[in-house]
Amino acid sequence: MTGFGTRLRAAMDASGQLCVGIDPHAGLLTEWGLDATASGAREFGLRVVGAAAGRVPVVKPQVAFFERFGSAGFAALEEVIAAARAAGLLVLADAKRGDIGSTMDGYAEAWLAAGSPLESDAVTVSPYLGPGSLRGIVSAAVRSGKGLFVLAATSNPEALGVQSAEVTVADAQRGQSVADWVAHGLAWANSSPAAGDGLGPIGFVVGATVDRAQVGLTDDALRDAPILAPGFGAQGARLADLGALFGDLAPQVLASASRSILGAGPGGLVAAIDAHNRELQEGIHG
Repeated sequence: MTGFGTRLRAAMDASGQLCVGIDPHAGLLTEWGLDATASGAREFGLRVVGAAAGRVPVVKPQVAFFERFGSAGFAALEEVIAAARAAGLLVLADAKRGDIGSTMDGYAEAWLAAGSPLESDAVTVSPYLGPGSLRGIVSAAVRSGKGLFVLAATSNPEALGVQSAEVTVADAQRGQSVADWVAHGLAWANSSPAAGDGLGPIGFVVGATVDRAQVGLTDDALRDAPILAPGFGAQGARLADLGALFGDLAPQVLASASRSILGAGPGGLVAAIDAHNRELQEGIHG
C-alpha cells in the first residue's frame, strides 16, 4: 500500500502544487446560473473536477456547502468525490472534524475508510480538544494509506490569540506556542516506519498570510509534513511569493485557491487554473 505522503509527492511532482477548492456557496451558484440546491452544488462540483483534472494534483471540496442541503447534499458530495478520484485527482475533504474517542473513530470511518461513500484521500481535522484526541484518527490514516491536514496556524486573524498562546501543559517546552505544540505533538506519525520516505501522511494547515514567527510555529515542527496553505488569491497572498513566504519548506506546500479561480465562472475555470499554475511556478522557481 502506497502511503498518502508518497502519493501526494508524486502528484505534486507531476501536476504542480496548486489545490483547487470546490466551494459551491450561494453567491457562486447564482453567478454560475445554477440553482441553490443539492443538484446545483453537484453540477458545480463536477464542472470544477472536469476543469481541474490533469492540471492540478488535489481538489478540496468544502463540506459545509454540501452539508447545508442535508442528505441530498451529502449524496451530491459523494458523486463529486467519486468523480474526482476517478479522474486521478487526490481529494482533500475540508470537513475540519475534531472530537474524542469513538466519535472521532466514526469520523475516520466516514472520511478515510476504504469503500465509505465519502471516502477521500485526506481530511482536515481540528486539534483543539488536544493533539492527543487525534491519535486514533492519525493511526487510522497511517494504516489505511490516507492523510490528515491538522489546523496549526490558520489564515483567519481571530485565530492568532489562540494559536500563538503559550502552552502550559507538562509536556510543552518553555514558551512553546499552541501551534508549535500541536505540530510537534503529531509529528511522530511522519517519522514512523509506516509513513515511508519523503512526505509523511500528517500535514498541517499553515496560512500563507500567517507570520509563522509571530505564531511561534517553527520550521522544525513542519519537517517532512505536507503543508496546506490557504490565503492565496482572494485573501491577499500572491502565489508568486510562495518561495519567499515558505523558504526551505516551499516544496512541501500545497497552495490552496478557491474564490480567485471559481470567480472566473464555469467557462473561465481552465484559463484561471492555468494562470494560477504559471504564477505558482514563478513563485517556486523564481
